[in-house]
Amino acid sequence: MLKPTTLAMILAGGRADDLNVLTYYRPKAAVPFGGFARVIDFALSNLMNSGIEQVAILSQYRSYSLINHIGTGAAWDMIGRYRGVSILPPFIDSEQNDWYRGSADAVYKNLDYIQYSRPEDILILSGDHIYQMDYQDIIDYHHEKGADLTMACRRIDPRRASRFGMAMINDEDGDRGGKVVSYQEKPRDPEGEWSSLTVLCFKPEVLYRVLTENQADDSFEFGRDIIPRLMEQGRRIYGYKFHGYWGYTRTVQEYWQANMDLLGERPLIDMEQWGIRTNLDHRGLRDFQPAIIGPHAKVSNSLLYNGCEVEGEVRNSVLFPGVHINAGSVVEDSVIFFSNKVGADCRLHKLVSDVNTIYEDGVEIGGTTSSVNGGITVVGWNNQVPANTKIGSGVTVTPILARDKWEAVIESGRVLK
Repeated sequence: MLKPTTLAMILAGGRADDLNVLTYYRPKAAVPFGGFARVIDFALSNLMNSGIEQVAILSQYRSYSLINHIGTGAAWDMIGRYRGVSILPPFIDSEQNDWYRGSADAVYKNLDYIQYSRPEDILILSGDHIYQMDYQDIIDYHHEKGADLTMACRRIDPRRASRFGMAMINDEDGDRGGKVVSYQEKPRDPEGEWSSLTVLCFKPEVLYRVLTENQADDSFEFGRDIIPRLMEQGRRIYGYKFHGYWGYTRTVQEYWQANMDLLGERPLIDMEQWGIRTNLDHRGLRDFQPAIIGPHAKVSNSLLYNGCEVEGEVRNSVLFPGVHINAGSVVEDSVIFFSNKVGADCRLHKLVSDVNTIYEDGVEIGGTTSSVNGGITVVGWNNQVPANTKIGSGVTVTPILARDKWEAVIESGRVLK
């Protein structure tokens, strides 16, 4: 086996406050998605399918669930002499004595690891996006243009530009890409219409130098600091135009919508066709029995996985392994994580429910109007919702809420903690 020429580094250390209680005890990259996977599985599967097998994961916030999920890397065929997954948490030594101060600082603090690998290309990826991409295409384009940096970009509505790094790309290669003429980080009035997707292919020597220069600053982010610095230096920066589906998971509403994009006759996300893999040993996924659909159950436009038992009705929803829905209950427009138990005669609408939560008989959630979280109610893990509790839409319930904190009626938009 030839030594790999590309080193991929996945940025997976963040919590994402907007994801609320779903990231109390796990990084955003480890949040469950799509009925069996984790968000980071998309980046890992894309790497596997692109033939890139030397991978480092930069993790900082509550790393245990991510470490447990990655395991040895065998789920993505990343075991061997010249292939593997390394998790790189913050460390203390004679020179470093603090946490990662940003995405660029995290990579800088591991330059010894990178230089030891001696890659020809360094691919920096975000671990919290939902998409399918063959990274060899952007690497090939990077080589063809002799670029110092090539960044994957996608055209978006300029009204959303204030959330993203925005590039103006010339049309020298049409729909394939072009030179980045200007770049702005989260502008109110963008010059360009191409959003950076945090898929960045660097020449190693260029990355080493700019990360070292950045250490004299007080901000350490690729979008805010590294790309603008390279633009100022007149480096050869190209934009690779990506035209496929791209799902974000920064907010509860975006996360919920990406799960809903799995449904329908022609789903926008086809995890089987995309070749998405996960670690079946994590949470014992391979050990669950087949799903059981009762004789009087109704299931429509939904995804159910092994270990589910449905006696009630499920519509437009995603159920993870181990979810039980009892008779008389209706679950609609919801994402229900591992090992939730829903009692009899419940009505659950537009709910995201974290793992190991029990809903006793007669619980009602949603069905009212609220602009909070897009009207999506989020219940943190290891909760037990008392019988006949009524919870309005857009409510947030913190994990492991004490029984004496529950109220019979929780108004829309509230936070219960």
